[in-house]
Amino acid sequence: MNCELIRKDFPILQRKIYDKYPLVYLDNGATTQKPLCVLDGMREEYLNVNANVHRGVHYLSQQATDLHEGAREKVRQFINAEKTSEIVFTRGTTEAVNLVASSFVEAYMKAGDEVIISTMEHHSNIVPWQLQAEKKGIVVKVIPMSDDGILDLEAYKTLFSEKTKLVSVTHVSNVLGTVNPVKEIIKIAHEHEAPCMIDGAQSAPHMAIDVQDMDCDFYAFSGHKMYGPTGIGVLYGKEKYLEQMPPYQGGGDMIGTVTFEKTTYAALPYKFEAGTPDYIATHGLAIAIDYMLNIGMDKIEEHERGLTRYALEQMQTIEGMRIFGPLDATKRDAVISFLVGDIHHLDMGTLLDRLGIAVRTGHHCAEPLMRRLGINGTVRASFGLYNTKEEIDVLVSGIKRVSTMF
Repeated sequence: MNCELIRKDFPILQRKIYDKYPLVYLDNGATTQKPLCVLDGMREEYLNVNANVHRGVHYLSQQATDLHEGAREKVRQFINAEKTSEIVFTRGTTEAVNLVASSFVEAYMKAGDEVIISTMEHHSNIVPWQLQAEKKGIVVKVIPMSDDGILDLEAYKTLFSEKTKLVSVTHVSNVLGTVNPVKEIIKIAHEHEAPCMIDGAQSAPHMAIDVQDMDCDFYAFSGHKMYGPTGIGVLYGKEKYLEQMPPYQGGGDMIGTVTFEKTTYAALPYKFEAGTPDYIATHGLAIAIDYMLNIGMDKIEEHERGLTRYALEQMQTIEGMRIFGPLDATKRDAVISFLVGDIHHLDMGTLLDRLGIAVRTGHHCAEPLMRRLGINGTVRASFGLYNTKEEIDVLVSGIKRVSTMF
C-alpha cells in the first residue's frame, strides 16, 4: 500500500504543532483521523439529501433512507453477518455493550446468574455489568491473565457453572495490544451453552472480521476508531437473541403500534433504534468502510503489524524501557503501552507533545488492568493505516530526548 498517497487523504497530518513540529499522530486507539472522502460525503448529504429517514413519503426522505439502510448493508458485508436485521446502529461500542447488558440480562438472567469478563477489559465492558450486578444481583467473574498479558484459558474453563449465562471479552486489548484467541474463547463458552459477546473496538479497524466464522453471538465496534465519524457504532447480534431481548430505549421508530393500554415493537433491528438515528454518520461510516476495503484489510493489517514489529524492536533499544503486553508482534495488534525508568507517564506524554508527537497517557479506561500490572498508568502509542516507520523513528528519538531530561 502507498502510505504517502494515503496520507494526502488526511489533511490534518500536514499540520504543524506549536507552529514548529510536523504532527506525528500516534493516538489512533482513542480515535482515528478522517479521510476527505468521509468528510465530503457527509457534507454532501447535509447539503443535498438532508431529511429524516423512514416513514417519509417525499423524495429527500426516501433518498436519506436509502443511504441509511445502504450503510446497514455495507456493515453487514464488512463483518459478514448473515442478515441486516442483525445490525443495530448505536452511538458506539460503549452503548452497544450497555444495550446488551441491559436487554440480555432482562431477558435471560436472574439474581445469582453469572457473566464472565476478563482482566484486560475496558471500563465499557466492566461497568455495565457491575450496574446490572447492583440492579439485578448478577455475578461478575473475571478471567485472569499472565504477567505478559495473555489470558489464562485453563483458568477461564474453571469459571463456568450452570449459572453462567454470558461471556463478554475484548478482541484486542486497548492497553496491551494482545489479540485474544476469540474463536477458542467463543467455542469454550458455547460448550457450556453460554453465548459470547466480543468487544471489537480495537479489532475492527485493523483486521478482517467475520462474525459467522468467529461464531460470536454479539460483536460491537465504533465508527470513530475506523476513520469514520464520531457518535456512531454497531452492535451485531444473532437474531435468536435479539428477538427475545426487550427494547433498550423507547420512543419513535422502534414501535409497531402504540395505545395508552399497550405498545407493540417494531421488527429487528428497529426495535433497538429509538428516535431519529444519526443517518448522516451512518453514511459516513459506510464511506469509511469502503475506504478501508479499497485499500484492503489484509494490506492494512500487514502494514500495521510491520509498524508494530519495528516499533517494538526500536523501543527496546531505549534504556529503562518497559513495554507491557506480549513482545511477540504476532500476538499483538497496533498498540504499544510503555514506561521509561521512573519517568511519570504524564510527564513523558506532555514532553512528547512539545515535540509534535501525539500519544495517550493514563489508565486508558482500564484501571483493574493497571492494578494487575502494579502501575498507575502508561504512555500509549497506537498506529493507523497512515502511520510510517519514519514516524516511529521520530517517536523513539523523542523518547530518548525526553529521557535525558530526567
